[in-house]
Amino acid sequence: MDFKSFLTSGRVADLLLLVMAVEFAALTLSEPPARRRAAVTDLMFALAPGACLTLALRMALTGAPWPWLAVWLTAALPFHIGDLVRRRR
Repeated sequence: MDFKSFLTSGRVADLLLLVMAVEFAALTLSEPPARRRAAVTDLMFALAPGACLTLALRMALTGAPWPWLAVWLTAALPFHIGDLVRRRR
């Protein structure tokens, strides 16, 4: 598989999502057990907007119908706002 087909097939987005999942697991497991639940929530709000945008990228690259692109772009907003609110506290 050449690089162009790697990009246009959406596999690049799959790779990014895999890296984000590994990052989530590694950061969660590195927290002490007493703080792990809070860490999961913090990480979810930090990584979810990026995951939604990556899924929107995948939809765009694979030629999915535009409503799916809009769904993932819109889904990123509440996670991003939630992350900002949590960080301000």
